[in-house]
Amino acid sequence: MFAETGQLIERRTQRVAAALTRILSDIHFGDRASRVTRLSQLCPLLEGVSHLVLNGDTLDTRPGPRPAHTDSCRAEVLEFFPRQVPATTFLTGNHDADFSPYHSLDLADGELFVIHGDIFFDNIVPWSADVALIERMIAAELRAMPPDRQQDLEHRLAMFRRVAAAIPQRHQSEKHGLKYIVRYLADTIWPPTRAWRILRAWRLTPTHADALARRHRPRAKFVISGHTHRPGIWRMPSGIVIINTGSYCPPLGGTAVDLTAHAVIVRAIDLRGGEFRPGATLAEFPLAGR
Repeated sequence: MFAETGQLIERRTQRVAAALTRILSDIHFGDRASRVTRLSQLCPLLEGVSHLVLNGDTLDTRPGPRPAHTDSCRAEVLEFFPRQVPATTFLTGNHDADFSPYHSLDLADGELFVIHGDIFFDNIVPWSADVALIERMIAAELRAMPPDRQQDLEHRLAMFRRVAAAIPQRHQSEKHGLKYIVRYLADTIWPPTRAWRILRAWRLTPTHADALARRHRPRAKFVISGHTHRPGIWRMPSGIVIINTGSYCPPLGGTAVDLTAHAVIVRAIDLRGGEFRPGATLAEFPLAGR
């Protein structure tokens, strides 16, 4: 579902206004692993923001054993953000594949390409315990898809969202604290090859993001993603800057990307007094011709 105060955003390409657009991702509200236990903790991050972009995995809407909890999180997210910010754009991630009809966003006349990032990998989450199931489902989807659509970005994103929405929750849905920790560790560190797959995904993400943009968004100068929970900034040989905003889950934390009329600014996010606040500027890039 897609919501915005005032009016729905019907176009995914928007011009930069003088006001502030802030991009965040991977809040994972409702998951015990998230440091966000109350959405009000995010209020300092929303002050002065005219347009908020939540770039996927804002919550987990996949099927699970606690549908009432999922429904409660969904309702709270849809009520909270549009009340705090004049305009809110929800983009989908692999955990909230059915939360919005929009899977990517172009900003600043196409200079910024915002996308969750699971599309960078042929199997969505290469480190997941569900990777074999995901690969089977994607293979079935591809067999049913005309060849000319298989590499079309919009059709591929829609296919990924159908697959992701069918993958059930794992430790995310566990209510009991101790059981959650056990299941979280089992899903995260076992088998031992899981760590290698995570590190490999981290290494490949900038290259994959760069290739995707050059093929599907040749005007883009910046790719803003999340998904891997590893915040970072990479300046590619092509000239494209890849920015990953990280997450609100330990251990690496997250960053915010701010878009003004003249610049793209990457800022740290500090957790102080139980609230998330904009921190130091990590990088600033001028927009072309501005």
